[in-house]
Amino acid sequence: MLNKVESRKSKVESHRKFSTSVLFFLFSFFYSIATNAQCAMCRAALESEENQAKAKGINDGIVYLMVIPYILVGLVFFAVYKMYTKKNKA
Repeated sequence: MLNKVESRKSKVESHRKFSTSVLFFLFSFFYSIATNAQCAMCRAALESEENQAKAKGINDGIVYLMVIPYILVGLVFFAVYKMYTKKNKA
C-alpha cells in the first residue's frame, strides 16, 4: 500500500514538473512573438527607408527564423520524454 502512495506522489510530481515546463515554454514562445528584434545591419538598412511595410516584413521574417529552432528542440525533448516514460512503465 505504501508503494502505491509513493508511486502516485511521484507521478503527480512528475506531471507537475512537466506542466510547469510546458507553461514556461508557451510563455516564452508567445512573449518572443511580441518582440520586435532586429540585427544591427537590418536596423541600419531599414531606418533609411520610408517604407514601414518592408520593415514589418523583415521583423516578421526574423521572428519566424527564430521560432523554428525552438519548436524543433521542443519536439525532440517531447520525444525523449515520451520514450523515457514508456521505458519506466515497462
